[in-house]
Amino acid sequence: MNIFTLIAFMVFFSIGAEETCTKITENLHYSCMGRNLSYIPLSIPSSVQKLDFSFNVLKYLQKTVFPVLSFLHLLDLSRCYIKGIENDAFYNVQNLTTLILTGNPITHIGPGCFNTLCNIQRLMLVDVGLTSLQLHMNNLTKLQELKVGTNNIQFMTLPSFMSTFKDFTLLDLHANNISIIKNYHTVVLREMSRNITLILSRNPLLHIEPGAFKGMYLRKLDIRSSFVSVAAQNVGLNALYGLYVKRLIFGKFWDDYKIYLSDTDFLDGLCSIYFQEVYYFIKDKPNQQDNIFRCMINATNVSVKGVLIPNGASMPFYKIKELNLISSHLDILPGKQLSHLHTLEKLVITHNNKVLGVERLVDIPKLQYIDLSSNQITWYFDCCPSLLIGTPQIRYLNLSLNLLVSLSDRGFEGLDYLEILDFHHTRVVGIGFNSYLSNLKYLRYLDVSYSSITFGNIYCFYGLSSLNVLKIAGNNFQRDVSRYIFNNLTSLEHLDMSYCRIVELHPSSFKDLQRLQLLNLSGNKLMILDFLAYSNLNKLTSVYVAKNSITSIPLNVLQKLPTNLSVFDLSSNPIDCSCSQTDLILWIIENQKVLKEPNDIICTMLSANSDFRATDFDVDRCVNKKRITIIILICFLTVIVILSIIVYRFQFYLQYCCILLRGYRSARQQECSYDAFVIFSSYDEVWVMNELVENLENGFPPIQLCLHMRDFQAGKSITSNIIDEGIMGSRKVIVVVSQHFIESAWCRFEFELAQSWFVMERNANIIIIILEDVEEKKMKKMIGLHKHLKTNTYLKWSRDTLSSEILDSAAKSYYCRKTKILHLNF
Repeated sequence: MNIFTLIAFMVFFSIGAEETCTKITENLHYSCMGRNLSYIPLSIPSSVQKLDFSFNVLKYLQKTVFPVLSFLHLLDLSRCYIKGIENDAFYNVQNLTTLILTGNPITHIGPGCFNTLCNIQRLMLVDVGLTSLQLHMNNLTKLQELKVGTNNIQFMTLPSFMSTFKDFTLLDLHANNISIIKNYHTVVLREMSRNITLILSRNPLLHIEPGAFKGMYLRKLDIRSSFVSVAAQNVGLNALYGLYVKRLIFGKFWDDYKIYLSDTDFLDGLCSIYFQEVYYFIKDKPNQQDNIFRCMINATNVSVKGVLIPNGASMPFYKIKELNLISSHLDILPGKQLSHLHTLEKLVITHNNKVLGVERLVDIPKLQYIDLSSNQITWYFDCCPSLLIGTPQIRYLNLSLNLLVSLSDRGFEGLDYLEILDFHHTRVVGIGFNSYLSNLKYLRYLDVSYSSITFGNIYCFYGLSSLNVLKIAGNNFQRDVSRYIFNNLTSLEHLDMSYCRIVELHPSSFKDLQRLQLLNLSGNKLMILDFLAYSNLNKLTSVYVAKNSITSIPLNVLQKLPTNLSVFDLSSNPIDCSCSQTDLILWIIENQKVLKEPNDIICTMLSANSDFRATDFDVDRCVNKKRITIIILICFLTVIVILSIIVYRFQFYLQYCCILLRGYRSARQQECSYDAFVIFSSYDEVWVMNELVENLENGFPPIQLCLHMRDFQAGKSITSNIIDEGIMGSRKVIVVVSQHFIESAWCRFEFELAQSWFVMERNANIIIIILEDVEEKKMKKMIGLHKHLKTNTYLKWSRDTLSSEILDSAAKSYYCRKTKILHLNF
């Protein structure tokens, strides 16, 4: 492969990579912006309706440039380095309604290039080097908007055929080079519809021929910064006499001429123009003008921005409905000048850079909207009924972004129809500990965010039965006020409690908020979200709990989250990404469409400096670990069960071992208190007492016997008595064997214990007395006793006197000899 083939290969694949356009809407909307393309990619379907092809390279538009796109309505060719447009260039896209050619250095426009666009409604030729409006577009009878701003057009003369364009509504000529407007320049405009917007801002107007706009009806006229000087503006405004315009926008930008005190009549020309709405914008601080409103008194809408309005300036408006005074450098709310304006409906006085004093607004019966935000108001007493006297129709009151407002005991008396009340970022005194809002039953929106309020009264929002939106972010709650403060707000749909230092919320806090759709609890100190599982928040769609202290959320809470939840913000919480939280991690992974910014849910508990995302946690590892743990636990439980069965089955033997081990450890430390421990059945007690005890304890030498019913210590367990008092406390063990002995479990236990003990001691200290004959079959059940009788000498009791005497003497002699031997051993 040679170098040229390699270059061709690389170019081919680089072009192929650039051909891919972004699909906004399948088959309908595509964006190829900034792909360095020189043709329309074949990947664009013929059904496309919107195509953004801006910032590419087309240079010359010909018929072959566009494939057949019969459904294309919007085509954006901004800044595609287009230099020429040939005839029939848009033949294959002739159903366009919007064509944007902004920013192309067009030097050649074919005389018939636009004629195929019979359906075009919006044509944008901004910054394309036009020098005239005489364009060949006879067939564009449906044209509504023509934007030709930032060109080099010198005259605003439209082609005569445009007088037939009945739908035409917008001519944008801003930032051109129009300096003179003659009567014949506006002939076509006067013949067109009365609903046209004309934008002439930033043109260097020197002269307007008087009467050039006489009898013309415009929807809007924008002439901001359209005059080269104050004198030119004064003459130009006077030349606009006879103009009827619904909305007049004028003024100037930063880089324009400055108005001086001597220019006292620079607005006099407004008196000869008929307008309903006037917008006067100035970007610098002009000198004081006393007569600013003199020619605006018949306007219905007056907006003034950046104009210095002196205290006591006259405002004799007759028809005004809306007054906007923005950045007007006021020292005081002009209550005296505004009072008694019976037609005023909306008042906006905002963004004054001075502390604004307050005067009462009296007798404005139609006033519904008051915006006094961003004025540095410090209102210590009697807000707000004293401000609004005789204004019963107030619906909107905005006092946000001021310094301080103190509510009086009258609360909002007389303002019963308020629907929107905004105090955000203004310190409000009184709301937290009083029910000043109780009469506002129509209030729908309340914002007291960051208003330095401490809510200590559970009835703060009492009576607000129509409230839809409540914003109380950045404030505080006393004790458990948050548990009760929202009671009866049954219409609430939006609640913002962010950054309120909340540590815990009771499940009943939101019990009445069954219509709540958005709950914002971000920036608090919450550790648990159990209240979400036990509240009636079935319509909740958005929950924001970002920047709290949540480490885990139990599975039962996750399962009880509202089914229609669409936004759940859990970001910036110290989530515990461990195997104990696999339910939460799985929920996060599976519900990323619901979670807002799921990649911002970081496992901060994993490591102090970790940026490990919860969505990257390996749950399978925990599952395998859990399986191993379960297997080990099952094996352990199995062993425990088996051992329990063994212990239960061989409990006596285990008990023997424990007793023998305990006895063996303490045997050398204990002296014998008895000569013999008698093991017998309670049914043989008469014989033991009358024969055995009588003959041995009362004989010579006397033999001290240990009997369970007489010598065992009270309160001590039977087993302990057997080993301590009986076996270990006696030198010998006498076993009285009878039919009852064989059938007694305790007798068998005592014998086997004694036998095991003496085996450990390696001496035969058991004396067996056969009280009565026992069947061989039953005897064999006690294996230890049966073997003992086979290998050891035993005594047998007989009823005759001779046998009794023999037993007595034999026993005594045996004990005497044994005692003597023991004595010798000691």
